[in-house]
Amino acid sequence: MSSHNLDVYMPVLILMAFAAIMVLGALLVGKLIRPHNPTELKVTPYECGEEPIGSAWSNFNVRFYVVALIFIIFDVEGALMFPVATVFKRFVEIGQGGAILGSFLLFISVLVLGVVYCWKKGDLDWVKSYQVSTDYNEKKDK
Repeated sequence: MSSHNLDVYMPVLILMAFAAIMVLGALLVGKLIRPHNPTELKVTPYECGEEPIGSAWSNFNVRFYVVALIFIIFDVEGALMFPVATVFKRFVEIGQGGAILGSFLLFISVLVLGVVYCWKKGDLDWVKSYQVSTDYNEKKDK
């Protein structure tokens, strides 16, 4: 490769160096001019205006995250239906309406099956109840 071909990358390298200098310069200037006077009040954890109670390392109910994740999954999949609905009329006009409708119904049936699966598994219940099988009770009694 000749040096002439590498000349096209010089503006990119200059901009990358300029960006790195700007970031490091901003961090350095911030460190030099900001005040540093921590007090006991400033280093305490802030919890929505309330006095913190207990340790910050407490366990949270994992059910919240499971329900939120399930909501996000089905919300995004639901949002994917809008583009199909907007172009459906055009596909009907060119004779592809049946194929698009079939794909759309298959997509919705997968969503419904996913909700039914999550519901049956108990992932949509806020307080999950555990039922002990009768086989376990019989073995326990013996």
